[in-house]
Amino acid sequence: MTNIILCGGSGTRLWPISRTLMPKQFVKLFNNESLFQLTVKRNKDICDQQFIVSNAEQYFLAVDQLEESSLSQNKFLLEPVGRNTAPAIALACFALDKDEIVLVTPSDHLIKDETSYKHVLKRAKELAIDNYLVTFGIKPEYAETGYGYIEAQGENVAAFHEKPNATIAKKYVDAGNFYWNSGMFCFKAGIFLEELKKHSPEIYKASKVAFDNAAKNEIIRISHEDMAAIPEDSIDYAVMEKSTRVKVVSADISWSDLGSFDALDEEFLKDEDGNTKNENLYAINSKNNFVYSKERTIALCDVDDLVVVDTSDALLISKKGSSQKVKEIVKQLKDNKSELPHLHKTAHRPWGTYTILDECKGYKVKRIMVKQGKRLSLQKHFHRSEHWIVVSGTAKVTKGENEYFVKANESTYIPIGEVHRLENVGKIPLVMIEAQVGEYLGEDDIVRLDDDYQRDTIATETVQVEKKEINEK
Repeated sequence: MTNIILCGGSGTRLWPISRTLMPKQFVKLFNNESLFQLTVKRNKDICDQQFIVSNAEQYFLAVDQLEESSLSQNKFLLEPVGRNTAPAIALACFALDKDEIVLVTPSDHLIKDETSYKHVLKRAKELAIDNYLVTFGIKPEYAETGYGYIEAQGENVAAFHEKPNATIAKKYVDAGNFYWNSGMFCFKAGIFLEELKKHSPEIYKASKVAFDNAAKNEIIRISHEDMAAIPEDSIDYAVMEKSTRVKVVSADISWSDLGSFDALDEEFLKDEDGNTKNENLYAINSKNNFVYSKERTIALCDVDDLVVVDTSDALLISKKGSSQKVKEIVKQLKDNKSELPHLHKTAHRPWGTYTILDECKGYKVKRIMVKQGKRLSLQKHFHRSEHWIVVSGTAKVTKGENEYFVKANESTYIPIGEVHRLENVGKIPLVMIEAQVGEYLGEDDIVRLDDDYQRDTIATETVQVEKKEINEK
């Protein structure tokens, strides 16, 4: 059996902890482990292999966390842009034998009863061998409005239902034959593709073209053009709600998709007043508050039932029960062109990390760490110059046609428009301070001329036009 791990995610529901480039599956929420790491560990002994479908930007996060957990032997398929779960699963299934049993799991779910989980998978596999498409239903503990529901008659699916309002959700729970839709599935790869072709032929056809055209080396890489041509749809809409081959297995496995701070609150230890246990929290006459802070001290006086989430660059305060509305805040931020939905002050890159230390109109100061043996892309900027000061390690710098070394307590300067590259050829991490000066300091003012990590060029519209002109010369 192959475990297909769906590793996409936009990072909106648990903002500001989660961001586009650090979605919740990679945030280390539990004993310094991420949900992604827990997912891989949970399934590695149950399945013969694991096949990770990831956004190209998040691939290096996944690789780093697999190496941390000594779980590095995995297949990858990289999507340059997300098209929802139906295309993601189809692309992975095209890479497998048609009779291979597939277990599809999101990478951001928490499952605490692993003994029951194994029993549930055993039954799902039996049904999959008989050519059924199996979904997993979670017995609802309360009238949740944030999940879709499955109406069941034994193991037969009577209907799928959209996320309900509170009144309808209560009716579902009271009826006794409704499950939360877990988003996990089990089936033969070939059976899924047959049903996709039958019920959503446009998705099947475009996904087949994208897979056939993909670069297939150690990693399967789908081209941006082919991926963008696939119609966007979920597996539920594209296949499960239309197929007559669907079965549901009841899964009492202590499951949560941690889709809101109210859900996350259930998984953290509480003090005697029902507040989150947190060494940074001081509370007077305050009860039942969820508080997440790893840096600053949080003080509460005479407040109850709040969600307080503090990060280095954003603070969220919400009433409990309203945290699903966080995605509306994220939309407002995106409408205002803010980078807060996308990045933390510390951003992870395939070569290391950078942390924004200070930023104001006209300048930005970063701490940059480059891992041993890694280098940044050969690049240029149209709107900023950069001053580099090495703190520790030795930097190999490419500037125009010249290459030279910069050691600790030495510096160098990269003018606007100069082609350059930074590399760590030493045995220890390279740490440096970068001061950017310019009229525009966005992370999208980068033209990558050569890149070890096969990333697409990130550029503003202006930069894209200028790069096209350069390439045509």
